[in-house]
Amino acid sequence: MILKFFGATGEVTGSNFLLERTDAKTGEKVQVLVDCGLHQGDKYSDERNYKAFPFNPKDIKAVFVTHAHIDHTGRLPKLYRDGFRGKIYGTAPTRDFAQVLLLDSEDILRKEAERDGLQPFYDATDVEGIISLWETVPYDKEFEVAGFKATLVNAGHILGSACVILEADGRSVIFSGDLGNTTPTLINHFDEVNRPIDYCVIESTYGSRIHETVTDSKELLENTIEDTVHAGGTLMIPAFAMERTQRLLYELDHLTENGRIPKVPVFMDSPLAIKLTDIYNKYHNFFRKDAEEVAKRGNKLLDFPGLRLTRTSDESKAIKDFRPPKVIIAGSGMSNGGRILHHEKNYLSDPKSTILFIGYQASGTMGRRIYEGEKLVKIYGEEVSVRCKVEAIGGYSAHADQDGLLEWLRPMRESLRRVFIVHGEPRESTGLAVQIRDHMAIDAVIPSLNDEIILE
Repeated sequence: MILKFFGATGEVTGSNFLLERTDAKTGEKVQVLVDCGLHQGDKYSDERNYKAFPFNPKDIKAVFVTHAHIDHTGRLPKLYRDGFRGKIYGTAPTRDFAQVLLLDSEDILRKEAERDGLQPFYDATDVEGIISLWETVPYDKEFEVAGFKATLVNAGHILGSACVILEADGRSVIFSGDLGNTTPTLINHFDEVNRPIDYCVIESTYGSRIHETVTDSKELLENTIEDTVHAGGTLMIPAFAMERTQRLLYELDHLTENGRIPKVPVFMDSPLAIKLTDIYNKYHNFFRKDAEEVAKRGNKLLDFPGLRLTRTSDESKAIKDFRPPKVIIAGSGMSNGGRILHHEKNYLSDPKSTILFIGYQASGTMGRRIYEGEKLVKIYGEEVSVRCKVEAIGGYSAHADQDGLLEWLRPMRESLRRVFIVHGEPRESTGLAVQIRDHMAIDAVIPSLNDEIILE
């Protein structure tokens, strides 16, 4: 088999891996993909997304999707437009999430393309086409595709996320996708892989860092809300529409119900997050047992006193008319687009207010620049001073930290021949590689874009 790396090398976006085998009887080369994600950076869509794929989409027999985040699915419609007609395999929640996210992404991409004088690289028809090819697969059920035996295993990252195990010709490869934090709130911890695996492709978003504990995160959230309310300011939370927002709502529900935070308006300013939360409420069987029991009693995630849902742009604009203190949760999670920009324009310069980052901030994004201390940013062509407090909570990350990544890898250590470290900035990937080499005695390499590795 040959493993090719066409994305998420030296960065955390654009996941795209090709696995190729040769059929012993016919001599035909059989190619499958794991993920086909969007490259992202200082704007929603990087120029690399417009380029032709480094393979022929018509030759791809199948795509295995680890989860629905756009950096793992965002170029699937382009794959369809360019001729792919194989099958897509992923869990049922991943399919439902992907349909909503890809349609939302199409709108953003079209506007960016128009602004940059480019043709969009896919449209809504291509989204419909790719979803029509989707076959849903449950966890832990082995199935055969194009000479590969495939199994999806719970990755604990977001609802329906999976690790992908592919076996053929006496060799096995596992693709971690994105692995979840070891202390999730809504969904189950990732499953151990207790079977011999030869090769592993593992993410490294937080490969050199350790998160706060869940208890620490709850206390930090509670303290940040209380401090901002007492100062009479506005708490802005740039939040990814999927998983991070739902987890945050779950925590706010608990804090509100137990009287641990002041009663102030909480604005959920994201039509996309509202749609995605409806899907969460559809798949209670993927929740952790305690969260599932709450859901079964009829308690929805979007349901606590003080929560206000703003679907329309007029409702979003009207948030400014509510005097502080207040809490605003809006996308995008990295402040590189979306409604959060309007609120940041209004409140970043207010010393009483706070911006709270609860997710990864990619290099080049405005969220990253604010997080790293930049005091002047440009929003909609206007310079805005950053005088508010800047806080971050790492424990709400949907990604495993270094300890979690090593915990996931450990059951496979005896059989692993090599580990390929992807989906991380160089510092994070290097930090994880050192730990794997020094403490597990496994060959750990950091591939470069377009590398081709023969899996002997």
